[in-house]
Amino acid sequence: MFETTRALVLREVKYKEADRILTLFTADNGKITAKARGALRKGSRTGAATQQLCYSDMTLFFNKGKWTVNEATVIEPFDGLKEDIAAFALGSYFAECVEALAVEDQKDPALLSLALNSLYAVSRSLYDARLVKAAFELRLMSLSGYRPAAERCAVCGAEEPEEPMFDLIDGTVFCRKCRASGSAVSLDAASLAAMRRVLNAPPKQLFSFELGGEALITLAFAAEHYLLHQTERSFGTLEYYKQFARK
Repeated sequence: MFETTRALVLREVKYKEADRILTLFTADNGKITAKARGALRKGSRTGAATQQLCYSDMTLFFNKGKWTVNEATVIEPFDGLKEDIAAFALGSYFAECVEALAVEDQKDPALLSLALNSLYAVSRSLYDARLVKAAFELRLMSLSGYRPAAERCAVCGAEEPEEPMFDLIDGTVFCRKCRASGSAVSLDAASLAAMRRVLNAPPKQLFSFELGGEALITLAFAAEHYLLHQTERSFGTLEYYKQFARK
């Protein structure tokens, strides 16, 4: 059975002399594993389109429970990621997060859109990379069933909590005076407002807001550590990115 779809290459692994084993996030089947035979050979017609972090049109062949790439052409190569090691590391982190949280063989257009928009923003240097990273992490958690409850204090109900805190375990926001929690981190008015905006913004406007200084540092810390607490795992690409990220 042949199927034509669009796919983001989340990961590539060399197999034998000239093949690639790919983790793809496809528009029609979600996350799948596929083999690209001969992709590493010089002059291969699928070589460019099956590289990591490339978004491509693909014709896939499904037989006996396995996918094979038959044809592939590049839609968006995200060239800016290849020109800057920090940008490539951040894009790889996005891909690893999507691979970890996407459900096998389950179509998820919202998650694919988030991945593509985030990679495009970093590739074109459209926004501060720290803002893109924080927005990606929070929106990813929301799409994956871990949406933070940031609308009001979880204890007293105040819409603007005094000295807001964010619990990394249960994802709630509360006033510092309302509750003591060893798993919470501090927010401020600006970072809390930014968190709310990220959780509710239309996909195409996800990054179109301004945040800087301590507020951005605060949001970035909360978003990253919330993802790490909820997934209960580490990400090698995140540690790699931190070697090159802007301080």
